[in-house]
Amino acid sequence: MENALLVGLSRQMALSHELDVVANNIANINTKGYKDDNTLFAEYLMPDARDDDFAGNDRRISFVTDRASWINFAPGAIQRTGNPLDVAIDGNAYFAVQTPRGVRYTRNGALNTNASGQLVTSEGFPVMGDNGPITFQNTDHDVIISPSGIITVREGNSIGDSQRGRLQLVSFDQPSRLEKDGGSTFLAPPGVNPGAPAVGTRVVQGAIEKSNVNAVGEMTRMLQITQSYTDIANVLQQQSEQRKNALSQLSQTPTSGSA
Repeated sequence: MENALLVGLSRQMALSHELDVVANNIANINTKGYKDDNTLFAEYLMPDARDDDFAGNDRRISFVTDRASWINFAPGAIQRTGNPLDVAIDGNAYFAVQTPRGVRYTRNGALNTNASGQLVTSEGFPVMGDNGPITFQNTDHDVIISPSGIITVREGNSIGDSQRGRLQLVSFDQPSRLEKDGGSTFLAPPGVNPGAPAVGTRVVQGAIEKSNVNAVGEMTRMLQITQSYTDIANVLQQQSEQRKNALSQLSQTPTSGSA
């Protein structure tokens, strides 16, 4: 009976973690460039002493173990905004941004400028160009961002174009090893180095990449997890009642028959 309780508890712990992951995905449905998380569980067979000479052989108990979490790096839908500073990436690449924790990588192209004229993300992180942060002047207007990431402007009353830099686009040969470091930024761990993006990767001006979270799918998962958790709780409650009744009966003092 205790084994049933422990197996049920192991499954509830796994469901609790899965629910946290799903809830976080739902909370980031509107986070630009967000990549949803998923969970991976496995069967764990408890080791035990065995003796095949028993009339009924021992059986190993199967538990649920939380093996890992993984990130779904599939691109989100590209949404047109009309904002000339918004950019989306069509292809397997990331923007490089400078954060207080070091260089990070993102596909969140909802960009703006700060008080110093630097091109920054929605979190205020400077966007890196090939030669460092990209900075605009007060008189710049008519911003054009080419498919290769080159930023040109009209300066004041000038009729010619001036370059302000080129967006630094990078790709990774092992993108599955990237680690989340914020809502839509990623950290490249040791051994995972940025490189040039693949041929055909392009920047789309006036658009952003939305979260890749499937809202309907995640809500369905949440309902399924909640129902499974409730079902297991009911089973564990029944097991507890059975054990309580059994102990109650065993503790009763037998009465002697009258002479």
